[in-house]
Amino acid sequence: MVKSFQGVRLAEPKKQSTSILVSDHMSTNLVTFHPDDTIDQVLDQLTKRKISGAPVVNEKGDLVGIISEVDCLKEIIKGKYSNTPSFPGTVSEHMSKEVITLSPDMSLFDAAKEFLDKRIRRFPVMKEGRLVGQISLSDVIRAFPKLKSTTW
Repeated sequence: MVKSFQGVRLAEPKKQSTSILVSDHMSTNLVTFHPDDTIDQVLDQLTKRKISGAPVVNEKGDLVGIISEVDCLKEIIKGKYSNTPSFPGTVSEHMSKEVITLSPDMSLFDAAKEFLDKRIRRFPVMKEGRLVGQISLSDVIRAFPKLKSTTW
């Protein structure tokens, strides 16, 4: 009988898997608008910050809508017909009030499916009734190349 002794084996450290939750890929430093802001103010911020939309919150910080470049186009077209160079319409007149939100604990794969199903470019992220971030289609697209095959 032959016995073999290989000595003490150290367990290989577990590889840290890249998180694939919405919370790890969402933006938390948000630009937000108030319902009484003008479309002029929105257009100024969207172009300065190179974003295409943002959540709308009231005085209490509650999410009441979302405003996008497409929503702003309504006021721009109205300005063209009235020959006015400014866009005094308010956010509350043009924002989308039916807002679909995601949870920060949602899988990024499930979020990707929501983007496909709803054909929306951004979702506010809510936790316990509070706005905690926003995830855009671009955030999701940027996240997937960083994921390793072991996390799939």
